[in-house]
Amino acid sequence: MAFLAASLDRVKPSATIAVLQKSRELKAKGMDVIGLGAGEPDFDTPDNIKQAAVEAIARGETKYTPISGIPQLREAIAAKFKRENGLDYKPEQTIVSTGGKHVIFNAFMATLNPGDEVIIPAPYWVSYPEMVSLCGGTPVIVETQQEDRFKLTAEALERAITPRTKWFLFNSPSNPSGAAYTHAELKSLTDVLMRHEHVWVMTDDMYEHLVYGDFTFVTPAQVEPGLYERTITINGVSKAYAMTGWRIGYAGGPLKLIKAMDMIQGQQTSGACSIAQWAAVEALNGTQAFIPTNRAMFERRRDLVVSMLNQASGIECPSPEGAFYVYPSVKGTIGATTKAGRRIETDEDFVTALLEQEGVAVVHGTAFGLGPNFRLSYATSDELLEEACTRIQRFCGSLQR
Repeated sequence: MAFLAASLDRVKPSATIAVLQKSRELKAKGMDVIGLGAGEPDFDTPDNIKQAAVEAIARGETKYTPISGIPQLREAIAAKFKRENGLDYKPEQTIVSTGGKHVIFNAFMATLNPGDEVIIPAPYWVSYPEMVSLCGGTPVIVETQQEDRFKLTAEALERAITPRTKWFLFNSPSNPSGAAYTHAELKSLTDVLMRHEHVWVMTDDMYEHLVYGDFTFVTPAQVEPGLYERTITINGVSKAYAMTGWRIGYAGGPLKLIKAMDMIQGQQTSGACSIAQWAAVEALNGTQAFIPTNRAMFERRRDLVVSMLNQASGIECPSPEGAFYVYPSVKGTIGATTKAGRRIETDEDFVTALLEQEGVAVVHGTAFGLGPNFRLSYATSDELLEEACTRIQRFCGSLQR
């Protein structure tokens, strides 16, 4: 009898973690490695948020919390949804979990049965299809096109829906492409969803505040109020507030779904960290003045990286609307040979050779469901980004075609 669960056969290890491990190994051997694989801001958590955590400790806020979150945080979440998204969620329609990934997992665990399908546009965050599979569902991957700026079209969504579709999983701005949907682009998708009443919408808005230029963020239930009763709106404090390690994600949704997720969380982790919850209260209720400043820094970095990568032979890099990633194509390098004599057949070959030859760590696009591309995170200093892009240009220039 096998000891390990059969469900593990449906899950692949994280490609982003694999890149980090390879980088560590090369660093341990003395190589100068620039890691651009991680998806977290390089800024520190703002001082007012850290101080709120210190004060919570001093007050003795160190006990178990209610499963779905402390009342103060659930009220802050409801107020945030109303203030920033025009969505009316009562505090009891919200839930706090240990990161956004935990929220998604709970929602799938509460709703998926064998045979249920979840539509996921590619490129996608690596964890989406794995979580669907672990929870017994079937991921249905729908590829987007670079000429469409990696955005799902209404026609492609319509074709993907079947009687077995349970969820449409939507992420804007996107990890890994940075693509963000305008009101009109999202309305074309919600129009399709309004014709299919059995399909629920899960929207991951984690990068909401990281959009550039004059782009205006919108979320599905805001664009189409008719979807409100079958949409779960997911967010968190990780990206906008530089709080990745605090592990606080949250959601608003129909009460019956939130109650089901609460029941699962109650038998799983119970409440999220009490101190982190109090810090999140300050994040949502306190000053937001640092967000435009950080956003401007990210926008400058985006422009630097896009410009330099488009000067690399064989690379084509669209300029994304949001998040802190670019998703360039390496189609022009396929078939070339490296200085070490390795033929580049795939995007994974490209990123492996780039790491070994130039010490730049990025993640291959096929890990996100769409290649030949790679994801580069520009959540690091201008100096490191400039040096990394110079190395990428040098690497591409060294390829024999």
